[in-house]
Amino acid sequence: MGDVIVQMTGIEKTFPGVHALAQCQFELRAGEVHALVGENGAGKSTLMKVLAGVYKKDAGDILYKGASVDIPNPRAAQQLGISIIHQELNLMPHLTVAQNIFIGREPRQKVRFMLDEKEINARTEQLLSMLHLNLDPRTKVAELTVAKQQMVEIAKALSFNAEVLIMDEPTASLTEAEIGELFRIIAHLRDQGVGIVYITHRLEELPRIADRVTVMRDGRYVNTSPITEVTRDQIISMMVGRTIYEAAPEVPENPSQDVMMEAKNLRRGNVLKDVSFVLKKGEILGFAGLMGAGRTDVARAIFGADSLDSGEIYVKGKLAHIKSPRDAVAHSIAYLSEDRKRYGLALGMDVEANIVLASFQKFLAWLGWVDATRTRDRAKVMVDMLAIKTPSLQQKVKFLSGGNQQKVIVGKWLTADTDILIFDEPTRGIDVGAKSEIYKLLNELVQQGKSVIMISSELPEILRMSHRIVVMCEGRITGELTNAEATPEAIMKLATQRGEIVQMETDSTKGDA
Repeated sequence: MGDVIVQMTGIEKTFPGVHALAQCQFELRAGEVHALVGENGAGKSTLMKVLAGVYKKDAGDILYKGASVDIPNPRAAQQLGISIIHQELNLMPHLTVAQNIFIGREPRQKVRFMLDEKEINARTEQLLSMLHLNLDPRTKVAELTVAKQQMVEIAKALSFNAEVLIMDEPTASLTEAEIGELFRIIAHLRDQGVGIVYITHRLEELPRIADRVTVMRDGRYVNTSPITEVTRDQIISMMVGRTIYEAAPEVPENPSQDVMMEAKNLRRGNVLKDVSFVLKKGEILGFAGLMGAGRTDVARAIFGADSLDSGEIYVKGKLAHIKSPRDAVAHSIAYLSEDRKRYGLALGMDVEANIVLASFQKFLAWLGWVDATRTRDRAKVMVDMLAIKTPSLQQKVKFLSGGNQQKVIVGKWLTADTDILIFDEPTRGIDVGAKSEIYKLLNELVQQGKSVIMISSELPEILRMSHRIVVMCEGRITGELTNAEATPEAIMKLATQRGEIVQMETDSTKGDA
């Protein structure tokens, strides 16, 4: 590792109702990968957004190459040599790779209003070659995988001559092979002297890629250690301030034999092919499979977000005509999407409004007025029951951590009194502490007689939490295993329709209605 390139001390940042950063510190050296970890809401992304000029600090000092700097906006950060790659990639799909990399800085021809596409492509090719990336600069970004898009973001950052590269959850949507390629590029950049901040929830990745790790908790700095001198359990303990055991509590051994829902021969284009299964009362039914297996397509079809070509859905023994999400809710079905920010929440509204949103009519008084006392009382019950950490019911949900946002969505559907809950990647992007709480919540729901379908790309999660596991491959159900029968090898054999063991991945198309 080289000299200290970034030093942040005494950093403070407050949002409405939230003291996001309190006396925070962070140090980055040239030529190192410095992991930044902590629970959701710990302040990791906020601290790095201060460094990248996305947020303006309220107090504290930032030294860059030994000199005190003010970073009022992202452009100022880029001019210093600091670039950030956000978890939600910031590319324009209709433009080419080269156009995305040099947008706003395009070389011009002699006639100033004419872009020099040849020069743009040539410069891009040089960048991609430096990273050993086999990408055509003229390819539209919409045609690239998420992993390739991320590589474009890295190339874009380096086009600003970045000496500091901040990566926020870079492997969240990547396959194991793609993660290996990303790590190769990160190691190459480190060898070139680039300082890399690596924000992640995947603690198992740290020994593979990080040199040092800094832990944050509740908006405060906790500790910095060389990665070789700290164990995973020690990191987790520092993150949560208590001992957390990732193993889920035992699910009830004997769910009811009563069938809550039955799907028969569901078909939709090439994505669903004669899918049939039953869901019992008080059961967690896990759905496993590889990318594109059709798990999310099943969920969206049941919820009425996508129309079926044929097939039938029975709820409590009666044929259910589900043409829209409204019909699904009327049949007591809820769907909690992986993309909670886009589809599950009204981010600009407060906690109370989000909790009653799916069942607003229940709270209408005479002449259609909303009974504010009843909505407030119901929201308070949900906040207390689900242990949602919020300064008040009037806090906008966009300021809550990921785990607490997930709990607000659960509260919304419990308020709607749904009996069937479909959880799509319920713990993706959630830290170990919040993950443990979600597991506990799922168990409590089934103990109350609710029925849960859980779609997950994490094999340990599927194996811990499911009474039965349905495995899909290329739009078909290729097998069903009881919890006692299920092993990683057995699931993967069914998920690939061969004995090859490969990495589980999430469906390429995610969403909710």
